[in-house]
Amino acid sequence: MKTLLDRNQLNITLQRLAHQLVENHLNFRDTAIIGIQPRGIWLSERIAKMVKDITGQQNIDYGQLDITFYRDDVHQSEIHIPAATNIDFSIEGRNVVLIDDVLHTGRTIRAAMDALLAYGRPKNVELLVLIDRRFSRELPIQPDYVGQTVDTIITQKIKVYWAEKDEKDEVVLIDQ
Repeated sequence: MKTLLDRNQLNITLQRLAHQLVENHLNFRDTAIIGIQPRGIWLSERIAKMVKDITGQQNIDYGQLDITFYRDDVHQSEIHIPAATNIDFSIEGRNVVLIDDVLHTGRTIRAAMDALLAYGRPKNVELLVLIDRRFSRELPIQPDYVGQTVDTIITQKIKVYWAEKDEKDEVVLIDQ
């Protein structure tokens, strides 16, 4: 196991990502932040809070999206338990920033875009990820905002730990 980001490095990376979003979206009047369930919500909650702190605006639209029934493996043997979707605002004609912790094959993001369309037709969809495993992509999906790019082999796994859920902040590379 190798630590890719410790608590301090993770915080610096999140601050950078939040500042990049503010730089590109300024007042967030036409932009919504949506975290992908399950693990993307911890990242998206932190990013949304940081954006609010940077801009001084507390009314930034933030939601959480469950993609369970949009996954292409939903009918396979593994049991998928749906999480809550919480999007209590319109995304119609707006900029949407989808947030997930690790971009691996791209299948989760494809499912998230399908699920998102059930809530309207956004003007633009951007993708923010903490970790981009760029050489493992199965679909032509690329992030707009990246915390760190990590080149891995198929037997390696990236695990993101969040203090809110895992009692520590850390990103590690695990050899299996």
